[in-house]
Amino acid sequence: MDRLIITAALTGAEVTREQQPALPLTPDEIARAAEECAQAGASIVHVHARRPDGTPTQDKAIYAEIIEKIQARCDVIVQVSTGGAVGMTAAERLAPVELRPEMATLSMGSVNFGDDVFLNHPADMAAFLAAMKEFRVKPEFEIFDAGMLHSLQRWLKKGVVEGPVHVDLVLGVPGAMAGTPESLMFLRSQLPPEATWTVAGIGAAQLPLAAMAIALGGHVRVGFEDNVWYRKGELATSNAQLVARVARIAGEMERPVATPDEAREILGIMR
Repeated sequence: MDRLIITAALTGAEVTREQQPALPLTPDEIARAAEECAQAGASIVHVHARRPDGTPTQDKAIYAEIIEKIQARCDVIVQVSTGGAVGMTAAERLAPVELRPEMATLSMGSVNFGDDVFLNHPADMAAFLAAMKEFRVKPEFEIFDAGMLHSLQRWLKKGVVEGPVHVDLVLGVPGAMAGTPESLMFLRSQLPPEATWTVAGIGAAQLPLAAMAIALGGHVRVGFEDNVWYRKGELATSNAQLVARVARIAGEMERPVATPDEAREILGIMR
């Protein structure tokens, strides 16, 4: 197996300070959280930006400040979100890619998202991919259900996407595929050849799916975007606490965690 890549999804677009008092919101707070997660074993940080009042934004200037402050503190791979928040335009969501981060997410379709709908028109998805190619940004294809994985397979067959690809299996979003072992095993069975994969379990699904991914040769995403709890009834104290738990479990299972440079090699990222 490859060394384990741990991604820390630090902030997200939906979580509030009322839900998680330790949520990092400002560029300085996000950069400190990234450094703490790197020290705990993360090699990728997944970044969403917020305005000073805490509302989500895809403002390129704020992302630039976040990336600069992270890079001043540590060598983790910065992965920006092109999902943004529900209701944002495609142009808004794409803006941070122009900063040439090492990675960016690309959701492979539309999905019910709790009481909302995350809309990703196929033409917008194609434009996102074209921009990532232009700016040499490694895409992480986000998969919320089996149809999205089928869409990625079609893109590969048509030559729109060149393999091997890296996918993030996001399981447990209300309205999408359930955060269960059965869901993970089915999606894993449908992966393109030579694909690398990460699992992001939402809420209570985070820990059991992380343990499965470690055992199955996949990679793991944790963090406040997906889950604010350490265990039932106990809020996590930091993103780094969630990263450290995964690193500790991986150590017990004799699967070392990847450094950022090792993650770059596994994912085929050229600096």
